[in-house]
Amino acid sequence: MQKDNVLELNQIGVRFGNRTVLERIHVEIKAGEFVGLIGPNGAGKTTLLRVILGLLSPNHGQVSVNGKPVRKSNRAIGYVPQKIHLDPDTPLRGRDLVGLGLDGHRWGVPLPSRSRKKKIDEVLSAVDALRFADAPVGKLSGGEQQRLLIAQALLTDPQILLLDEPLSNLDIRSAHEVVRLVADISKARGIAVILVAHDMNPLLSSMDKVLYLAEGHAAMGTVDDVIQSEVLSQLYGYDVEVLRVRGRVLVVSGQDTDGGVMDLTGGSHCDGHEDVSNL
Repeated sequence: MQKDNVLELNQIGVRFGNRTVLERIHVEIKAGEFVGLIGPNGAGKTTLLRVILGLLSPNHGQVSVNGKPVRKSNRAIGYVPQKIHLDPDTPLRGRDLVGLGLDGHRWGVPLPSRSRKKKIDEVLSAVDALRFADAPVGKLSGGEQQRLLIAQALLTDPQILLLDEPLSNLDIRSAHEVVRLVADISKARGIAVILVAHDMNPLLSSMDKVLYLAEGHAAMGTVDDVIQSEVLSQLYGYDVEVLRVRGRVLVVSGQDTDGGVMDLTGGSHCDGHEDVSNL
């Protein structure tokens, strides 16, 4: 492992029965790098996160964090799960949700302390969430809840931050705000970030590299290096086309049986008569 890599996945392979989910995945990520993990449903994105978190042992290959084999409950890794679903009447404040990152594994009510409050206020400030820290979490917007989950993940001062589909169910404005927030935190704190998303477009202006998964294989590099028809066709094992229109990127598989195109990252169908510039 190179000295400046905080994370290295060396030839990772994962199989479930006779199905190969990941094959010979090699990834090196440095401190402060923002990586977008992109791919269609079933490509193995969540599986790869579980391997990095030490929750799933690969069939072959090794994972290293700071030059050491990965293990469960590694404080060097912060994890933001997919959006949580909270009842609007849940009697839990924003700061209480964040505080679960410190003592959520313990029984009983956490004892108040100055150091605990200081640490929670510090991460709330880092994600610009102090203004709604005492509001009921069930009444907050999706973007505000995401800020709280990111704050929770920062409590252990991680060197790696994993975010699993944090943009799902967010409107375009909130999605871009979350991406900018994560990018700023990555650079300010020197944290390596892996953000899982179906649509790479909200990440284009912020991510340093893209890790594209398809058919068990991966390609990693800059957007210009990876997101091109030749590279992705090789990943998928059949011809795909990359369209760039007005600053947006669409990866399509060509004509389908209905005369349209299939968006491989989002899995959506686009009518063949639709103006592609609106995609």
